[in-house]
Amino acid sequence: MTTLPDFLASHPATVLVEVTETWGSTPREAGTIMLVADNGLWGTIGGGYLEFMAISHARRLLAGETLAPVLDVPLGPEIGQCCGGRTLLSFRSVDADVMAQLSERLADERAAFPEVMVFGAGHVGLALAHALQPLPLNVTLIDSRPEIDGTPPKGITFLRVAMPEAEVARLKPGAAVVILTHDHALDFLIAKEALARTDLAYVGMIGSKTKRATFASHLDREGLGRAALERLTLPIGGGTVKDKRPAVIAAMVAAELLTALDGAGSHAAT
Repeated sequence: MTTLPDFLASHPATVLVEVTETWGSTPREAGTIMLVADNGLWGTIGGGYLEFMAISHARRLLAGETLAPVLDVPLGPEIGQCCGGRTLLSFRSVDADVMAQLSERLADERAAFPEVMVFGAGHVGLALAHALQPLPLNVTLIDSRPEIDGTPPKGITFLRVAMPEAEVARLKPGAAVVILTHDHALDFLIAKEALARTDLAYVGMIGSKTKRATFASHLDREGLGRAALERLTLPIGGGTVKDKRPAVIAAMVAAELLTALDGAGSHAAT
């Protein structure tokens, strides 16, 4: 996904479309934004004819037409949508002030995203980083090697550190750890640090049932016991899909992470 600064840099004439109010069932909630340029879009307000109307309205504004800065849209059969609610949309040309407001708002939203630390920037680690990059997560990819197998995506943090296991202590409560390194001994060091904490939403490790059994013995020797093992997802990605290609594993783990982090957030909210 193109970052906001990159989109604005390549589309200097842009209209901000925002869902300002909603009533009943709607595709997206109030506060959702989309940027519309003559030849580009950033974000979505839910698709369908509602979005088509919004894009058309924004581009007519860009063309210099004098139009209302607000649209009140009923989401019924007359526009081919069956949500049944109503959405109020606002339209603003993006100038320096709007750009600053947008940047501050998105930075505040990003700061509240759950944290995910991915240890290991091999083929699977990079595939997972790319899968997680567009999601509402703060992702850090960590590796200890001087060279990795590709380029991390924009929008995530990449760290090259000598002792990856020490980074676990930096995580906030409710975060997730995914362990995919090139070294089984390092996997165990990282997992030991993660499982010593009881406030993480997810600790997962790539591997097999044999690796899990080996790690169970390792935890016993370290005094962490079987309760810690129960908090370890190993192997990651579930067992429904057997395809071991990095992109497939990444998709399965991304779904697993979203489920774990959403559950942790719901539990915290109650």
